[in-house]
Amino acid sequence: MSALQHSTSDFPRRIICLTDETTEVLYLLGEQDRIVGVSGYATRPPEARRKARVAAFKSAKIDAILDLKPDLVLTFSDVQAEITRQLVLRGVTVLNFNQRSIAEIFNMITVLSRLVGKPAEGDRIIAGLESGLRAIHQSSQAFPHRPRVFFEEWKDPLISGIRWVEELVEIAGGTIIFPELAGAGKAQDRVVDPAAVVARNPEVILASWCGMKVNKPFIRTRAGWDAISAVRNSQIYEIKSTYILQPGPASLTEGVRQIHAILARAVGVPADAALQPAEKLDPDLLLKSS
Repeated sequence: MSALQHSTSDFPRRIICLTDETTEVLYLLGEQDRIVGVSGYATRPPEARRKARVAAFKSAKIDAILDLKPDLVLTFSDVQAEITRQLVLRGVTVLNFNQRSIAEIFNMITVLSRLVGKPAEGDRIIAGLESGLRAIHQSSQAFPHRPRVFFEEWKDPLISGIRWVEELVEIAGGTIIFPELAGAGKAQDRVVDPAAVVARNPEVILASWCGMKVNKPFIRTRAGWDAISAVRNSQIYEIKSTYILQPGPASLTEGVRQIHAILARAVGVPADAALQPAEKLDPDLLLKSS
């Protein structure tokens, strides 16, 4: 083999993924045997939970990571900047992804597939995800109108949806009520006054509180929120963070399907059976669908 030729064995062999989306991508690429450690929040696919768990989201067991002798650690965003810094100081090779949009999610998949010598497989994954999003968008064209949607990423302070989530809401058939905030990468830049939500009067409220079950009575009893259409008509739904706040395949498949199913119900249009979510839905949606 020449110096310009490589086999997949020449690429990183001992990878630690500190967020769920890179774990899922490596499994989709068929390269799960390279993974030697994951985040404690790893859920997709379920068998990933059998890997050594060496981190939460904002903290990590640095010594446990070093004991696994990784040749690459994958981290995410400014939230894991300190973890990244500590590992680099200890001589570990770290790649910190920072995808905040659908296009950037595709870029992450492209880079990761090439890091493990599977560029064609990565391209096929992206093509499949793009096809699924087009099908959702096409289905949403049957809606009689596009309902106004507020995505609540956190409760207090109240934080609106990050860019990839807001993009998925629009693909699924909704109109986001804070488009001017969608491009803000940091959560503190997407803090909104609860009174501003009242003023923009969403017809549907989607909530996903990372690491915590959504408390719908808390949402309904905020001062003045009884005037909001979504509250008056009981159109408040939870989407679990593992399905929508993970900037990777989960959001672009299960997450957007759940949003589409919710919005279809809100506007009174049956969702395409081929686009139904695979995972457990919000019980209120199941009740309204029965």
